Amino acid sequence: MITLRAMKFDALIGVLPHEAEIPQPIEVDLSLSVTAATGKIDMHKILDYRHAYDLAAGVITAGHIDYLEEAAERIATDALALPLVDSVSVAIRKMKVALPGPLAFAEVKLERSRG
Repeated sequence: MITLRAMKFDALIGVLPHEAEIPQPIEVDLSLSVTAATGKIDMHKILDYRHAYDLAAGVITAGHIDYLEEAAERIATDALALPLVDSVSVAIRKMKVALPGPLAFAEVKLERSRG
């Protein structure tokens, strides 16, 4: 299992008009279950976690996204396209949420697997 926790990005995410224009802080957790390398480990039998980071960053910073769920699905789909990845868990947190009371964050979590 490879886990990247609390990756921080500024993203255009949300359905309110200002959320399409003003970036806001987002945190992403990404866990990837990978096919275990057997025998001598070489770079072709392991997943470089820099690719996982770049994948999440690419989805989150590519442009406006309406929903956290949409961003999580895109990340999961792209992660499952990586060689060696069997399953993925994604959590996305919006750190500033327009609600009438105090709130640490809003979070969406999902898990997906091949097949």
